[in-house]
Amino acid sequence: MKSLSIRLSGKVQGVFFRASAKVIADQLDVKGIVRNEPDGSVYIEAEAHEKILNQFVDWCKKGPAHAEVMTFVIAQMPEKGYVEFRIVR
Repeated sequence: MKSLSIRLSGKVQGVFFRASAKVIADQLDVKGIVRNEPDGSVYIEAEAHEKILNQFVDWCKKGPAHAEVMTFVIAQMPEKGYVEFRIVR
């Protein structure tokens, strides 16, 4: 298992980024969280096997149809043992 934190900015709020990320994460069996940040960015913690996580990261770089990801910051982090992928409000 690999665990990553991902922060995206640009047009990433108000475009169903969190809901779409959950759908993709559930399809790929990625575990973790996604939340909107007060500064307008989206923050994700994601855990999965490396190959699957790479697919999720590739999706995050584009996001849903109306998103415009301008910056993308990714970092490895210690595994937290998430059991599902959920939207944090």
